[in-house]
Amino acid sequence: MTKFIASILAASALATTAFAAGSLADMDANGDGLLTVEEVQAVYPEMSAEQFSSIDVNADGVIDDAELTAAQDAGMIPASDG
Repeated sequence: MTKFIASILAASALATTAFAAGSLADMDANGDGLLTVEEVQAVYPEMSAEQFSSIDVNADGVIDDAELTAAQDAGMIPASDG
């Protein structure tokens, strides 16, 4: 439970980031349709590997569109403005 609370607090910090890319395409530097921890950290440098792992529900090492949407819905990553 403590880990969950820490993740929520960290997500709050991410939500206050001035630049909110929002969509997978905005962050997907190599255009493969998936986000690596490096791609996410390029936009949100405060994202830890542990936070990334909590978003990567299927533990395949990347975030797909469904995982990104779920993370945005949970407030873990800012949602797209448009």
